[in-house]
Amino acid sequence: MKTENEDLLMKKCICLMTLWVSLFTSLAVHADNTVKVSLFSWPGYGFWFIAKEKGFVDDLDIDLTIIEDPYESFALMSAGMLDVTSSTAEYGPIAADKDVPIKLVTYTNPSYGTDKIILAPGVESASDLVGESVAVLEGGLTQIFMGIWLEQQGVAFDQVNYTNLIMDDAVGALVGGDVAAAEFWEPFGSQAMEALPEAKVVASSAEEGWIETALLGDGMYMSDAFMDKKPELAAKTMKAYFDAVAWWKKNPEKGNAIIAEGLNFPIKDVEKVLGKTGEIYKGGIWAFDAQEAGRFMGVVSGDLPLGQKNGQIHEHWDTTTKWWLKFGMVDAAHDMESGVNLQPLKAMFDDYVTE
Repeated sequence: MKTENEDLLMKKCICLMTLWVSLFTSLAVHADNTVKVSLFSWPGYGFWFIAKEKGFVDDLDIDLTIIEDPYESFALMSAGMLDVTSSTAEYGPIAADKDVPIKLVTYTNPSYGTDKIILAPGVESASDLVGESVAVLEGGLTQIFMGIWLEQQGVAFDQVNYTNLIMDDAVGALVGGDVAAAEFWEPFGSQAMEALPEAKVVASSAEEGWIETALLGDGMYMSDAFMDKKPELAAKTMKAYFDAVAWWKKNPEKGNAIIAEGLNFPIKDVEKVLGKTGEIYKGGIWAFDAQEAGRFMGVVSGDLPLGQKNGQIHEHWDTTTKWWLKFGMVDAAHDMESGVNLQPLKAMFDDYVTE
C-alpha cells in the first residue's frame, strides 16, 4: 500500500511531467512558427522591422539579424541556420550555377536614383579609369552597373581593377585616394559627395535607360529547405513583408522612424532612400507593394509604371547571367527556374488577402 508521502511524490512527478510536456510543446510550436531573417544595414530592407513590430500575421515570429555581408547570409541559409534574407537581386544565377540551395522568391524594389557611380576629383571620364582601381561589391549588382557603364563609355569592363568593398569602406577608399571611382547607394553616395565636393556623379539609376531595366534593385531569398519543409510559413513570411510595405505607404513618417530605430540610422538617411511620402521616390527607391511585385515576377496580371513590364524578371535574369559569365562568376547559363521559386509568392496571393 502506498504511503501518503509516496502518493504525494507521485502527484508531484505527474505535475512535473505535465509541465515539461507543456513546455516542450510550447517550444515546439514556437519553433514551427519562427522564421529566421537577415538583412544588411540599409533602409530598403527595413520593412522587416515594421513586420516584426506590428505582427501583421498571427502565429509568425520573425527573428531578425543584421549581417553586413550577403554571402555570409547565403552560407548560413545553405547550412540551415537562416531561412530568409533580403539582398540585391542578382544572386539567383550564381546560386543556380554553384548548386547553392537558395532561390530568389520575389523582386522587392528597383533603385530609382539611390545608386550612383562617382569619379574621384581629377578623374574626368571613363578613359581615365583604365588600369585604375574602382570600388564595387564584387558579385553584386554594383559590379555589373560599373561594367555596363564602362562599356557604354567605350572602355572594356576588364580594363579596370575591381576592389571589393562594403559601402563604409568604399567611402573611405574614395576619400583617401585608394580608388579612382566607386559605386554607391544612398546614404553613402551623399556622404562621399559631402566629403569630396569636387567629385563627379557620372551615372545614376534614376536616369532614362536605367530605371526601365530595373537592373539595380533588391530581392527576397529563401532557402530550399525552408520552402520545402514549411511552405505555409514561407507564404506567411511573404505576406508579413508586403503587409509591412502597405502599412508604411499609409504611415511613412511612423514607418521611417521604426526603420531608423531598427538600423540605428539617422532618420534623414532613411528618408534619402525611402522618401517621406510612401510614394515612388525619385532619388531613392520604389518600394514594390504586393501587386507590383507580383506583376514584375509575372504571377499576376497588370502593368507597371516607369517603363517596366509584366514578367520583367525574365529579362533581369538574362542580363545578370550574361554579366556573370563575362566576370567569370558562373560557368554556364541556366534557366530562370533553376534559381527562382515563385511558389511562396503565388501561395501568398492564393491563400491571403494582402492590402
